[in-house]
Amino acid sequence: MGMRTRKLIGTVVMLLFIGFYALFAMAVAEGRVRDASTAVQTIVYVVLGLIWVIPMMPLIRWMNKPDEA
Repeated sequence: MGMRTRKLIGTVVMLLFIGFYALFAMAVAEGRVRDASTAVQTIVYVVLGLIWVIPMMPLIRWMNKPDEA
């Protein structure tokens, strides 16, 4: 599979994942964090804002893999 195809597939998967993750993060923040203290809210929002990167790292590595010779 060529790099262009991998990047197209990876971009579509990434956009879908981020869309679903945003809905999940909003549900968690609205349902469980709303009544917490300001310090806890800040920590949860920072973690929720950054945690999506972890499952995307293998996808990004796969997308940037050079073409086979």
